[in-house]
Amino acid sequence: MKKKIILGSFALLLTVTLFLSFKPQNKGYTYRFQDPSLSIENRVSDLIAKMTLEEKVGQMLNSAPAIARLGVPAYDWWNECLHGVARTPYKVTVYPQAIAMAATWDKGSIHTMGDYTAEEGRAVYNESIKNDKHGIYLGLTYWTPNINIFRDPRWGRGQETYGEDPFLTGEMGSAFVSGLQGDDPKYLKAAGCAKHYAVHSGPEDVRHKFNTDISDYDLWDTYLPAFRKLVVDAKVAGVMCAYNAFKGQPCCGSDLLMNNILHNKWNFTGYVTSDCGGIDDFYRKKGHETHPDAESAAADAVLHGTDVECGKVTYKSLVQAVKDGKLSESQIDQSLKRLFTVRFRLGMFDAPEANKYNRIGKEALEAPAHTAQALKMAHQSIVLLKNDGQILPLSKSLKKIAILGPNADNAVSVLGNYNGTPSHVVTALEGIKNKLAPGTEVTYEKAVDYVGDSVTRYDYAATAAKVKDADAIIYIGGISPQLEGEEMKVNKQGFHGGDRTSILLPGVQTELLKALKATGKPVIFVMMTGSAIATPWEAKNMPAIVNAWYGGQAAGTAIADVLFGDYNPAGRLPVTFYASDNDLPAFTDYSMNNRTYRYFKGKPLYGFGYGLSYSNFAYSGLRAPLTIKKNGSVTVHVKVSNTSKKDGEEVTELYLSHIGLKQKTAIRSLKGFERTFIKAGETKDIAFKISSNDLSVTDSNGNLVLLPGKVEISIGGSQPDKSTVLSKKTVSKVLEII
Repeated sequence: MKKKIILGSFALLLTVTLFLSFKPQNKGYTYRFQDPSLSIENRVSDLIAKMTLEEKVGQMLNSAPAIARLGVPAYDWWNECLHGVARTPYKVTVYPQAIAMAATWDKGSIHTMGDYTAEEGRAVYNESIKNDKHGIYLGLTYWTPNINIFRDPRWGRGQETYGEDPFLTGEMGSAFVSGLQGDDPKYLKAAGCAKHYAVHSGPEDVRHKFNTDISDYDLWDTYLPAFRKLVVDAKVAGVMCAYNAFKGQPCCGSDLLMNNILHNKWNFTGYVTSDCGGIDDFYRKKGHETHPDAESAAADAVLHGTDVECGKVTYKSLVQAVKDGKLSESQIDQSLKRLFTVRFRLGMFDAPEANKYNRIGKEALEAPAHTAQALKMAHQSIVLLKNDGQILPLSKSLKKIAILGPNADNAVSVLGNYNGTPSHVVTALEGIKNKLAPGTEVTYEKAVDYVGDSVTRYDYAATAAKVKDADAIIYIGGISPQLEGEEMKVNKQGFHGGDRTSILLPGVQTELLKALKATGKPVIFVMMTGSAIATPWEAKNMPAIVNAWYGGQAAGTAIADVLFGDYNPAGRLPVTFYASDNDLPAFTDYSMNNRTYRYFKGKPLYGFGYGLSYSNFAYSGLRAPLTIKKNGSVTVHVKVSNTSKKDGEEVTELYLSHIGLKQKTAIRSLKGFERTFIKAGETKDIAFKISSNDLSVTDSNGNLVLLPGKVEISIGGSQPDKSTVLSKKTVSKVLEII
């Protein structure tokens, strides 16, 4: 009897012990998933197990409803922060457009910008939670950055990218993601998302039905490296699959891109979202029409790992798809695990005091450090394309300055697209006025619109006559995000649907510049653009050309500082500026043949990596071993000297060229860059580490292979050519892979 009692007592004790081990120790927790002492994996599994099929499917829409009975708040996955928090009801810091940030060639700057953007995003989110608001553009999952390769300057969304080069794009993109997501071991500061995966870069008007089909070489050599960098190395939280189809399958339902590469080869564990309305394109008329109905489309997208539909129609059919056996509920659960893992990592189910990011308040919005960073990056992004006779910098003691052009006083252009709204935007006109003494006379006239039409007639000679007595004429033109961007209803000469039909500077602007040049006064051409503009006449005839992109809230201040010498420009082009439309293959041709600096066989107007300074720099003393073994690495040193009397920054660029290989390789490829401040008369040693991966080439099957042979290393202030070598702006050396 005693034995039975003892055994019974032991059984009761064991039962109680097991019960306590599986129950939250704090009686305040209603459910196990609320207990922060458990692993995120266990908490997520517990939450999903408590949900009905209908509740699960609801969480797979970008606007996920609340589940009141479980205490799960509503959440909208859709938010944007391309160059600062976007589309928010609050005033926020707006940095230069992404293509302009790429022109800084400064990984540290973009990392800091990502960090500051996450701070402002947290401030918006925290304030929204206080006010019980859970709608669009208030969450912490940002569908940024856009790391598509800007293969064709006609693409209107190219302004959202980091340019045409896979290496530069990967380096800048991963620096942004690391800044945005933070370094806390437990919590994400915010969640980034690499888009649009993959092989996506226009045209905008056919993106919902367009099918791309390229070689394995181009896929792995050009279109995938930046995505791999962000997924494998930077551990980006999300990926957005593209609208277009790839090899006959919509990207969100691609066997190769989604299953084989993203999930199996790269072992991506984050979440995947469709682009907005992208799953609808699977079956809708004038879309891909690869699926018969919504139910089939939704099931196929989930089976390929698309966890969130940006939309509100197609994924609702997943409930019936499960009932009809087109996929299992466990496959729905797999998507839910990825989604809720991100939300738990953001701290959305923990006590507010547990997460340090919850303490960020509204004081972070437009904080002094953030606005200073916006100005710094606007400075860094400006590319001096031409400065004949050292016409720049201008003297501040000029008595009269004339300012003309459609971008001179346009606060919309400098903000780019996918932007927030700052408390104040400094236009170029305001920036220049702020720079000059009160006694300087400044006249302003828009003079022309961006593009001519069949109605308006401009009297260029009359406009020039009005300003012929000025000491200097500053024309601020180019194009605008009002003309180029995402799927826009624009149809003007040279522009269609958000893209361009010609890369030439619109003719009305060239005609005005001709009239201004005829005055005999110095004319400075300041361009704003999100992409490469062909300016053959201007390049030959204008004494000074400054490319200012869409420079963000401080664009005008930065432009004025460069024009008058308070900032020494050092921006570099992240895209090739071609001389004419004839240099371009068909817009719909995704082959990289004769595209970008890596494969272009012609002579560009201004090359990738190009940019001038008010200082002069010389390169010498390149030190590198003569050989490198397979799977090894090599450190390369070069001396960079500021041979002028003006302090300045230099962007040192390292390119590799394979010599004598039979298989296809790029003409040259960027494999390293550093932006460095060098005082007048100072010399600095710049070092680069080159890995075996950097020296490898892509074979015809898409594999990265290291082949024996010779490789030329070139280091300088731009790409190597005859002029840079003669001017000592480039040095090179050949090493052998053994």
